[in-house]
Amino acid sequence: MDTENFVSGPCPVARGLARVGDAWSMLILRDASQGLTRFDQFRKSLGIAPTILTRRLAALTEDGLLEKRRYSDHPPRDEYILTPAGRDFLPVLVMIAHWARRHHGEGKMTRLVDVEQGTDVQPLLVDAVTGAEIGTRPLTMVPPTAD
Repeated sequence: MDTENFVSGPCPVARGLARVGDAWSMLILRDASQGLTRFDQFRKSLGIAPTILTRRLAALTEDGLLEKRRYSDHPPRDEYILTPAGRDFLPVLVMIAHWARRHHGEGKMTRLVDVEQGTDVQPLLVDAVTGAEIGTRPLTMVPPTAD
């Protein structure tokens, strides 16, 4: 897949997928949103090979979704913290989880719970302008106009 064309192309879906379109990257962001910050924590949680994890952390850092911070000089150790862009990706993960529970929810699955209320989260994607639930009305992608 030629992600270079997607990164600067006009389609926002393609631009987003070029940055976080693989499962490992999304699972790292999921874990980071749950408070994991260190290489060994991600590796243990995901069962991911160290070389793959190193590449994904570097890419997520380069793309501005994670910030790399040194927490130990001897030996040198870094942690990875969600940036505002990384936190903005959380609703995407919540909607993917909602879709998976709805369409592939057989068997036991993790639940997303509102910590303050203690209730299961029931996400809903709504257009801020019309108030309509996304998915209930036809939508179209409009290409940018030439300036």
